[in-house]
Amino acid sequence: MKICSICHKISGTDEDHLDCKEKKRIELENQDLKQKIPEKLDMAKNANDLNVDIRAILDHMTKEKKKK
Repeated sequence: MKICSICHKISGTDEDHLDCKEKKRIELENQDLKQKIPEKLDMAKNANDLNVDIRAILDHMTKEKKKK
């Protein structure tokens, strides 16, 4: 038995919990994406040149803003 280094709870194995590892991996991916967004926006001079993922994020953000 070991203490999970992520959630600091007791783990039944000698490793961190699988759920904790997965959650941390997803959080790191999200941070990486957030850092890349401004770079991609700077590279795109025209709205038609934006990547599909950036366009989807911008559409989502504008929809949330309109709801408020």
